[in-house]
Amino acid sequence: MQQASCEMIGPDAIDVWTWSLDAPPSSVEGYAALLSAEELARAARFVRERDGRRFIVGRGRLRSILGRYLGLPPKLLAFTYNDYGKPSIALLDGTPFSFNLSHSADLAALAISDRYELGIDVEEIRLLKEDIAGRFFSRKEYLTLQALPPEAYLDGFYRCWTRKEAFVKAHGAGLSLPLDSFDVTFDWANEPRLERLEGDPDAPSNWRILELETPVMFAGAVVALTKGHPVGLRYRSEDNGPSKANRNLSASLVAL
Repeated sequence: MQQASCEMIGPDAIDVWTWSLDAPPSSVEGYAALLSAEELARAARFVRERDGRRFIVGRGRLRSILGRYLGLPPKLLAFTYNDYGKPSIALLDGTPFSFNLSHSADLAALAISDRYELGIDVEEIRLLKEDIAGRFFSRKEYLTLQALPPEAYLDGFYRCWTRKEAFVKAHGAGLSLPLDSFDVTFDWANEPRLERLEGDPDAPSNWRILELETPVMFAGAVVALTKGHPVGLRYRSEDNGPSKANRNLSASLVAL
C-alpha cells in the first residue's frame, strides 16, 4: 500500500488545524461514511444526538486530514492506542508521524508533526464551579494563580490548564502522570515553558510549550518533545494552504 506523503510539514513547524464540530446534515453523512464500525458504534452511544454528530464530524475530519498527509484513503486509516489511550498510526515503513486531537464545545483542534511527539488541548472558557486548581495544580502554580488580580484569574487558570493537559497528552502517560508532578509557566511576563518535571531534570530543555491561537472564549496549547530544536506553529486552512490568519512562521519560531 502506498504511503507517500501528500502534505509536507518541515523540521521547524507543527501543523495545526481547527474546525467547527457543528456541520450541516449532508456533511455529517459524508464524514460518517469515513468512519469505522467501532467509531460509528461510539457515536451511537452518546446520550445527546448533538454530541454524537460532533463526534462523527471530529473523527471524520481527523481521518480526512491525516489521509492527505499520508497519501491514504481516510477510511483505511487504522488507529492504534498505547496503554494510556493515546492514539497513533503505525506506518509500514517506520516513518515518524505524530498527531493529537482535542475538542471542547463546538471547536476541534488537531496538531500534526512528522518529527516530534506532541499533544494539544483546547478548552472553552467557562466559569469555575469548584477549586480545580487547588486539587490538581502544583503548589507553585496554585500560588501564582492566587496572586493574579481577580479579573485575570479565569484566563490564567485556562492558560495553565491547557498547557498541563497538552503536556500530559504529549508525554503519553495519561492520568498516571500526576498533574502536580510538573510546573508550567502561564503568567504574561514569561514565555510558555515547562519549568519542572519530577524525576527528569532535563525535561525543561527537551519539551516546548506553544500557545495556541483560538477563537474568543477559548484557550489552547501545543506541547512537543523538540529536544531543543526551534519550532513554530503553522496554521492550516481548508484550501490546503497556510491560513490567511496565520502568523508568519518565521515570527513564531522559538529557539530554546
